[in-house]
Amino acid sequence: MELGSAVPAKVRFADVERAAKRSGLNVMGALHPRLTLAKRLDNGTLILLGTAAEFWPEFTVSPEWSDNRPDPVDRWSTRVIGDMADELGAQAFFPFGGPPYAPFIDWALKSGRTFQSPVGALVHDTVGMMISFRGALHFPIEFEIPLAEASSPCISCPAPCATACPVQALNAYKFYDVDACHRFLDSSDGQSCMTQGCAARLACPLSSGAGRQPEQSAHHMRAFHPE
Repeated sequence: MELGSAVPAKVRFADVERAAKRSGLNVMGALHPRLTLAKRLDNGTLILLGTAAEFWPEFTVSPEWSDNRPDPVDRWSTRVIGDMADELGAQAFFPFGGPPYAPFIDWALKSGRTFQSPVGALVHDTVGMMISFRGALHFPIEFEIPLAEASSPCISCPAPCATACPVQALNAYKFYDVDACHRFLDSSDGQSCMTQGCAARLACPLSSGAGRQPEQSAHHMRAFHPE
């Protein structure tokens, strides 16, 4: 998506936060690409957006939810974050639609609020392993952003994520054994993951901060593993 046609004279971090909250999104991180040596970008300000607890009620009354077309969450993200980009004078990036894909993992790690968990998956300082990036806004100017003061929450955590998966599909050695995961989800024992969400991700003590409803997790699991 191209840069918004009307670039505001002065963009503030609070303006982006307010626009995100109106749509059930949270600012999950912010960085200055010039200073962090972020991939693909070398200037301006980048704001990472992810789902908030209010996302699901917003999404389930949207046209994308009810039109029975594929990829409703991605299409919702494209529309909503694209509108935010136009409103605020930014360029929108999304973690889907590739290849090539925007380097969201690099951006997340360089924001100082997202870290690598013991099982390899990303973990966020407020939503744990239920982190779900829906897009990012890149502004052509550098403006003030909050200082990321968090250190990895995994340093002092007993790592329940490392043993929560019944088939060790998420693990520190291979990171993600997709075949083992899919076989388990096809079993009767795997139905709890299908209806409530990934057991390993849910085991992270910070994941409750996402306010994720079981219906939302079930929707994502069906998209990941269709019947």
